[in-house]
Amino acid sequence: MIDWWQWRSEPALVCILIAAGWGYGLVAGPLRSRIAPGAPFPRTEAVRFYAALLLCYLAVASPFGRVAVAFLFSAHMVQELVIMYPVAVLALRGLPGWMLDAVVARPPVRRVLGWLLRPLFCGGLFVLVVTGWHLPRPFEWAIEDESAHAVQQVSLFIAAVLFWWPLISPSRVFPPLGFAGRLVYLFCTEVALTALFSYLLMADHGIYPTYEFAPRLLASLDPVNDQVLGGILLSAVSSLVLLIALGLTFRHWSRKDAPHR
Repeated sequence: MIDWWQWRSEPALVCILIAAGWGYGLVAGPLRSRIAPGAPFPRTEAVRFYAALLLCYLAVASPFGRVAVAFLFSAHMVQELVIMYPVAVLALRGLPGWMLDAVVARPPVRRVLGWLLRPLFCGGLFVLVVTGWHLPRPFEWAIEDESAHAVQQVSLFIAAVLFWWPLISPSRVFPPLGFAGRLVYLFCTEVALTALFSYLLMADHGIYPTYEFAPRLLASLDPVNDQVLGGILLSAVSSLVLLIALGLTFRHWSRKDAPHR
């Protein structure tokens, strides 16, 4: 059923990744002296950014991506989790502040982003996009139509980057929230995602026909258990990521406020 040596190198995906990598190299290299004179080459940031591109390619174009689309809902959840967390975080942390600010500091862009980068919008959009794509009709549409699937993956990535912006933004123009604001932001996001987690975990029947009638790669994993496993992965990994972010935020806050000896 699955050719584990066949990779789905879709032209659109390859072109986007190549364009992103080429554009980053151009700005970080030859154009750096014009944008940020004196700034060193962002070696660490470049490693993060290109790691994000590689992870994205592996998640979508590898044979595992085929399993995620046509056979196992749980594999689809793994694919989404990779895009929403490591790929989005590495991509955002891979952008040096001077590179970001060269774009976001422009008056027209700054006015628009002043609204888009508000924590309420960033967190709300993330919850809305993640929840919306897991409703049966939008989800099945994305599975059946390659263009819709591309829209799903891109929208999840953009929503995830916006979600992480108030937490780890390297920009001086639109910096991260204060520590107290980050704690509230993370807590509210976790609470808002609970409805989706409950929806996937408590269903006693197959929600998505594609996976309900798909050939079973694992005979012991029937459609309902596969769906529950996917819900467990989404809820457990998301909760763990948010909990780690909460812990790190509290740790950095306590260290900053600790008296220096």
